[in-house]
Amino acid sequence: MSTTTEQMMLPGQTAAPAGPADMMMMYVMHHAFRRDLTRFTDAVGATPLEDRATWQALAARWDRFFEVLHHHHSAEDDLIWPYLLERADAEERVTLEAMEAEHGEIDPLLTSVAEGFAALAGDRVPAGGDDLRAALRVRMAATRDCLARHLEHEETEAIAILQRHTTAESWKAIEDEIGKRKAPVPLSFMVGWCAEDVPAHKLDEIFGAVGLPFKVLWLLTRGGFRRGERKAFKYAA
Repeated sequence: MSTTTEQMMLPGQTAAPAGPADMMMMYVMHHAFRRDLTRFTDAVGATPLEDRATWQALAARWDRFFEVLHHHHSAEDDLIWPYLLERADAEERVTLEAMEAEHGEIDPLLTSVAEGFAALAGDRVPAGGDDLRAALRVRMAATRDCLARHLEHEETEAIAILQRHTTAESWKAIEDEIGKRKAPVPLSFMVGWCAEDVPAHKLDEIFGAVGLPFKVLWLLTRGGFRRGERKAFKYAA
């Protein structure tokens, strides 16, 4: 008989379907994606065009975000959705195929935002900077809203399907396969990125699950991570 694992709920999360698979790290990443997109959207509207250092920091930080999200979606497309599609009924397949299709909608938006940051992050204020910023604000808001819809769809429907068709053991095997993939960013960044803005009592729970070495790494590197965040999101609310 499958056991039911207590699921984590974090700010902004829409659902945490019950089941045997512990989805903690999935929800931690979803929290970080939502947090980042809110900060980027605020920063694009508030950062002065003449502040070259901040625009360059924002462009570099977007590259990090892009890499992490692409790695996350690739793992889902290569490992999670195929596993579930082999076991799903016809109605469930519609949802799972929609997950893959939504990834295809998000990717061009991510690229267009990267292009917008690159245009604004040169050594000098670009000609037509106000128009470039206005266009980037539109792309940024579209990306934020598109990913928010996708995460809600995934949390409410796709993960419910996952919980019906996995065991704790099979989910652990999938997570282990994901863990074997080359990390998209340095571990010191990844730990800080996951931990940032998580309520303290939830953070204690997360570190209790992933192990003391990760907490030690976070304690040693969080100052540098937060300095980088302040540099990029200097004008964000």
